[in-house]
Amino acid sequence: MYDPTRLAALVAVAEAGSISRAADRLGYTAPALSQQLAKLEREAGTALLVRHHRGARLTAAGELLLVRARRVLDELDQARHELSRLAGLSGGRLRVGTFMTAGTHLLPPALSAFRRAHPDVELSVTEYVPPQAGAAVALGEVDLALTHEYVPGEAMPPPDGVRLEPLLTEELVLVTAPGHALSAGTGRLPLAELAGQPLVSMAPANPNRRAVEAELAAMGASVAVRCESPSYAVVCALVSAGLGVAVVPEMMAEGSLTPLGVRRLDPPELHRRISVAYRPGGGTPAADTLRALLRGAFTRHSTAP
Repeated sequence: MYDPTRLAALVAVAEAGSISRAADRLGYTAPALSQQLAKLEREAGTALLVRHHRGARLTAAGELLLVRARRVLDELDQARHELSRLAGLSGGRLRVGTFMTAGTHLLPPALSAFRRAHPDVELSVTEYVPPQAGAAVALGEVDLALTHEYVPGEAMPPPDGVRLEPLLTEELVLVTAPGHALSAGTGRLPLAELAGQPLVSMAPANPNRRAVEAELAAMGASVAVRCESPSYAVVCALVSAGLGVAVVPEMMAEGSLTPLGVRRLDPPELHRRISVAYRPGGGTPAADTLRALLRGAFTRHSTAP
C-alpha cells in the first residue's frame, strides 16, 4: 500500500517543479523529502522522477501514479471532512438565541428532537429582543438565533456575515377582553373598526413594530398604554383585564395564559416574519442540524396564507 504522505510529496513535486520548492511548501527539508520520494519509488517498483539541474520532472510512471494519487488524497480529505462533521455532533456545545414567542412555542420541539439524536451536545439558550439576535450571531455569542420583523416595516438587513433564512410568516390578529363587542363577529374585522379604540402596545425599540402601529393609527386607533417590557404576555394580560385591545401575532393569541377574544383583521396585511440568523459557511455541524430541524418544525406550525 502507498503511504498518503509520500503520495502528497509526489503531488507537491509535480506542482512545484522541484524537490526544494515542494519541500518548502510541505514544511520538509529537501533531503527529508527526497527520502520520502525514494521510498515511494521503491513501493512502486520503478522510477517516478527524473532529477535535473533545474528541478525534477515526472516519468511516465510518475504521471500515471500522480493521477491516482490526487484521487486518493481527495477522497481522504473528504473522509476527514465528513468525520470532522460527525465528531461535531458527538460533543461540544450549541448556543442558540431566540425571542420569547419562538422560545416558548416553536423552539422546544426542535431542541427536543435534536437532544434525542445528539445527547452529547451541550445546549444553551439565550433570549434576545430582535434585532439584537442578528448582532449576537455576528459577534459569535451564539451559533444561530431566531429573530423576526414586522410587515409593514422598514427593511432591517442583518449584520455583515450573517444571513436570514425565513421560516414562518404569521398574521397579526386583534385580541380583546372576553365578551368585547369587536370579538363578537365570526368574519374578519375591518381595520377601520379600530377607530377610537385604545390600543395596548408593548412598543419595543423596534422600528418595524412602530410601523405596524403607525398603520393602525392611520385607521384611527389610538395607542393608549405602553409597556416597558417587550412582552406580549404582558400585553395580553392588560387586554384581558379590559385596558384596551391589541394587535399581536396569532401564535401569541393562541397561547395566551389569560382569557382573550380573538378576531382576524381585514385586510390581512399585517404580519410577522420569523427567520433564523446564521453565518453561512461558518456554522458548526450541530448548528446546521438544528437549522434543518427548525425548518421542519416551523413548516408544521406555519400560518402563512
